[in-house]
Amino acid sequence: MKADKVLDAKGLACPMPIVKTKKAINEMESGQVLEIHATDKGAKNDLSAWAKSGGHELLSDTEEGHVLKFWIKKG
Repeated sequence: MKADKVLDAKGLACPMPIVKTKKAINEMESGQVLEIHATDKGAKNDLSAWAKSGGHELLSDTEEGHVLKFWIKKG
């Protein structure tokens, strides 16, 4: 999936992946896609809930080894 920006949140514990995702999304245009790489297992539920509450769309999420990858489209 093509992303406009990639955020490396690997090695960060909750709530830092969300904090960094929020900051990155705020710097983007509506409709752009942010790809997030995280290693915190809690990020899966956190990012999904955060995207929904913020009016963004979680397009996809995968797990490659120990890295969780998310694609969020800015609302």
